[in-house]
Amino acid sequence: MAKRSQKIPDFETALSELEELVERMEQGDLSLDESLKQFERGVQLTRSCQKALKEAEQKVQVLMDKNGQQSLEPLDGDIEPS
Repeated sequence: MAKRSQKIPDFETALSELEELVERMEQGDLSLDESLKQFERGVQLTRSCQKALKEAEQKVQVLMDKNGQQSLEPLDGDIEPS
């Protein structure tokens, strides 16, 4: 049985797909084989979402802890307040 590779989408799309997957599985209409496939996909999506959240948290931490001081700096393209 050839295993097909599924691309992991961006965070919002992955989260939406994960929610839909959970709803389908909760209905209980899937075969055991299909449930296992859906569960495997859910694990992939969950890991992808966790990775995206961790990366976002690290970016926020870098912005907050510049040189040991808590400070926010504008990102490229942001307008500084007057």
